[in-house]
Amino acid sequence: MKIKQTTLLFILCASAAPLWAQNATLVKQQGPVLYMDISALKKPVAKGDTFKIITGKETLINPKTGKNLGDIFTYSNPGTVTEVQKLYAVGNLNNAPQFAVGAEAVFESAAPQVAPVQPAAPAAQVAPVQPAAPAKKPVSNKAQKIYEPVEQTVISLSAGNVSAPGQFITLSQKGVVTVWNPSGDRLAAALQWQLPKTFTPITLSAVDVKETGSAQIFVTYYQAAREQISTAVLENQHNTLVQTHTLPWFVKELGCSPDKELWAQKPFVMGARPGSAREVDYKHGKFVLDDDRLNTRRNWLTGVNEYELEDDTDSFIYTVSNGALRAELKHKRSAESKDIFAGAPNRVKYKQDVLKFYPSVQVYGPDGAATLAAVENTAKIGVLSDMFGMYQSGKIHFLNLQKGRLTITDTVELDGYVYDTACTANAVLAAEVLPDGTSALREIFK
Repeated sequence: MKIKQTTLLFILCASAAPLWAQNATLVKQQGPVLYMDISALKKPVAKGDTFKIITGKETLINPKTGKNLGDIFTYSNPGTVTEVQKLYAVGNLNNAPQFAVGAEAVFESAAPQVAPVQPAAPAAQVAPVQPAAPAKKPVSNKAQKIYEPVEQTVISLSAGNVSAPGQFITLSQKGVVTVWNPSGDRLAAALQWQLPKTFTPITLSAVDVKETGSAQIFVTYYQAAREQISTAVLENQHNTLVQTHTLPWFVKELGCSPDKELWAQKPFVMGARPGSAREVDYKHGKFVLDDDRLNTRRNWLTGVNEYELEDDTDSFIYTVSNGALRAELKHKRSAESKDIFAGAPNRVKYKQDVLKFYPSVQVYGPDGAATLAAVENTAKIGVLSDMFGMYQSGKIHFLNLQKGRLTITDTVELDGYVYDTACTANAVLAAEVLPDGTSALREIFK
């Protein structure tokens, strides 16, 4: 029986870091010579810049209130950048100890040479300049519904009929799967399931695979002890979530209810990069891969989609490495967004590699006149955590294909930030993480 599907969502954890810092990953060391991956940095690194390796981190807690005040970092002695290539920089750090591959480096630009300031000529009498009026925050035309926050940091979400119609399903940063019943502006927990503590949660999907219409839940996770990514399949049995299968794939839903489909990738078939995806079927009580394939161009399924942006032909939509959106159209043409969205992807450490997961792109509407919904998170300046990037605010942009370019037509400003989105028959879903670590589910209606 063919599967349908929903979407995933990753969220981040906040921490304090120096305001001047950029960060890179140490990939190789030969004594005092260090090689650092700078491909994800937004600001350029130049020869002569200084850098430090982060050697430790401590969370600062107020002992009276228990409030998390941020992180305190310890650093190595400073080194100097001696060479800059397109994707990496080489630095020299005298008397350097042997650092762990994967350690993070922070950069500080060399101070520019400033010419001495000449005394200014006497100023002519001019009228005082009136301060400009503050810029108004853009107002979206989208109808929305925001539910009261829940005491979880939600990193992924979906929707489906698990134990009742119209439910939401979330995955928390601590690996808790929760099925919610919406009631007014509140969410009431109906069912819960806990991923083992030694597993790192990555994403969640929910797809109706039974003739009864009951949704099954797919939780993709990373198991460090075995260095592998797998997916747990959950279903509701007598009002309890029970794991029924373990799939050796990275699983992601594409599309909007009721036309969702479930796709799978075999992780790491090309080093730390995934291969093509295949659609998942449910036959004779088992999940199998059918012959339908999707060439993801070595991207993870979290940052891709497929839809008829032009009549009669599916366009492949994905996030390119610089954070722009690109759609491959008919006759070998392509369309790209002028704006950059996913410049700071979330990360999961795998062996000595860092896997990058871009936020999902939801697509809906009539064929040939589709609307895309793309996430933009503003990254905090400083160090990325082991699993998720450090974000401070977020937006969701809605785009259309206009004159060969993906053009923004509306923007929804968020109170927090999101890693990913989901798509129902009526709305785009986002679980935004708020500054206090709670999460508010938001429906943005089509």
